[in-house]
Amino acid sequence: MARVSEWDWGRPEELSARMDGFLVESATCEKLEEVAAPPFSRASLADLGVTGVEFAAWKSHHSAALASDVVPLRAPDAVAAPGRIYRVDGDALFAALDICEPLPLADGAVDWVYAEHLVEHVSLGAGIGWLTEVRRILAPGGLLRLTTPDLATYVDGYRAGNPFFSRHRGRMRAAGLGPPMPPRRAFMFNQVFYLYGHRWLYDFEELQHALVSAGFSADDVRRCAFREGERPDVADLDRVLRNDESLYVEVVKRDV
Repeated sequence: MARVSEWDWGRPEELSARMDGFLVESATCEKLEEVAAPPFSRASLADLGVTGVEFAAWKSHHSAALASDVVPLRAPDAVAAPGRIYRVDGDALFAALDICEPLPLADGAVDWVYAEHLVEHVSLGAGIGWLTEVRRILAPGGLLRLTTPDLATYVDGYRAGNPFFSRHRGRMRAAGLGPPMPPRRAFMFNQVFYLYGHRWLYDFEELQHALVSAGFSADDVRRCAFREGERPDVADLDRVLRNDESLYVEVVKRDV
């Protein structure tokens, strides 16, 4: 892979390909042990100590999570097959799942679902399809917590010229994600649309629309703050790097 210093922020297709390659190269571990094959019932997940799913993660910091990503983990002698659950390095659990496909979990199988900066990477239709599946696998009273880049934050930053953009550039640079971003406001507005494989951007109303389209009640959708929510153990999964740009939303599945 080319050095990050060779990235050209103005060529999003090239950058996306390099970032995809970086993700594949990073999805490695020392040992993969298959522990379960689909379909997964609530009882079979409970036997593994799983109460919820964290999407877009190779390893979750939640002790009762099944981590999941479309990019499979690889060990020196094995690659995670789609839909199967693996114990990773003798500890955490992982399954390679594609959110554009039906999830191999039974109705009401889990108590919570968490996804940070995931839903914006698929089309609105695919996002609603995934949220419909999430609602299906949640038990009554189960919690979904979503974070995604907040379009309103970018619009406000562009219009007001406030310090958001300079802080965001600094965080991206500190994380080693490419060379310094140009300071132009139009660039910063464009990058959230055209870089990172983004397909659909949300403000609160747009995310509420997607959740309601997936079967949740509008009255149950609420905006939250960074690491604050109905379940502290789930809210604590929020990562500091993204809290300047993120929209935090939770919704509870009610009895039908």
